Amino acid sequence: MSPISLSSSKAPQLALILITIIWGGTFLTVQYALNFASPMFFVGCRFAVAALTLLLISLKSMKGVTLKDLGAGSAIGLVIAAGYGTQTIGLQTIPSSESAFLTALYVPLVPILMWLIFRKTPHIMTWVGAALAFAGLVFLTGNGFEQISLSFGQLLTILGAFAIALEIIFISYFAGKVNLRRVTIIQLGVASLLSFAIMPVVGEHTIPAFSWPLVLIAVALGLASALIQFVMNWAQRVVDPSRAAIIYAGEPVWAGIIGRIAGERLSMIALFGGALVVLGVLVSELKIKLPIKKAKRIRE
Repeated sequence: MSPISLSSSKAPQLALILITIIWGGTFLTVQYALNFASPMFFVGCRFAVAALTLLLISLKSMKGVTLKDLGAGSAIGLVIAAGYGTQTIGLQTIPSSESAFLTALYVPLVPILMWLIFRKTPHIMTWVGAALAFAGLVFLTGNGFEQISLSFGQLLTILGAFAIALEIIFISYFAGKVNLRRVTIIQLGVASLLSFAIMPVVGEHTIPAFSWPLVLIAVALGLASALIQFVMNWAQRVVDPSRAAIIYAGEPVWAGIIGRIAGERLSMIALFGGALVVLGVLVSELKIKLPIKKAKRIRE
C-alpha cells in the first residue's frame, strides 16, 4: 500500500480545526491575564515562551538560516504583533466573545486583500459574504443601521482582523519557499521583540509585578501559540488561504460558547450580528458553479 501524501490527506485540515478550537479558548484566557499584566507586555511574554519552546526542540535547524528565512519570519512576525497586540488591547474594554466575532472578519478580508495585493479576482460569493459580514459588524457594534458606532476597543479589534488576514496571506505566500521550523521560530521571536518594543508607545512604561497566575497563563498560552503557529505554517503548505480561512471561521463560535459558559451575555442584537458575521464567513467561501451542458458526441 502506498503511503498517503500530505496533499491528499485530510490531516492538515483536521489539524487546523483542532487549533481553531484551542484558538477560540484563548480569548477568555487572555482577558483574564490582563488582570495581572498590561497588554503588550503579556503579548511579548506569550510569544517569547512560544519562540523559546520551538527553539529548544529545533535548535539544530537554526544553523542553516537564510536571508529569505529572516525576511519571511520578520514579515509574518510584524503582522502577528500588530494583530495580537491590537486584539489584546481591545480585550480590555469588550467581551471576549465579541472580540472573537470581530476578529473573524479577517476571513472575508483574506480574498479581498489578495485581490488588492496580487490582483487575484475574488469570487462573487466573496463579495456577498463580505456584505453579510459588514451587516453583522453593524449589529454587533451598535444598535443596527440607525446607530452605527465603534468603541475604541472594537476599532482596534477590527484593525487586528486586517493584520491577521495579512498573516494568513503571508504564511501561504512563503510556504514551500522557506524552512518551516526556522521561519516559525523567527516569526514568534520577532512578534515578541516588537511587542516589548511597542510598550512605551502605547503607554506601558512599567513592568507588572511578578505573579504566579501571570507566569502560568503566559506559559500555557505560549505553548498554545507555538502549536498554533507551527500547525498553521505546516498545514498551509497544502491548504490554500481561502480554505484555511473557512476552517478558522469556527474560532468565534468556540469563543462564544466558552464565553457563554464563563458568564458573558451579549445582547440579542449583538448575537444576531455575530451570527451574520459567521454566515458571511461561510458564504464568502461558498463557490457556486453553474452547470455547463456538454454537447454529446454522436457516433455513427
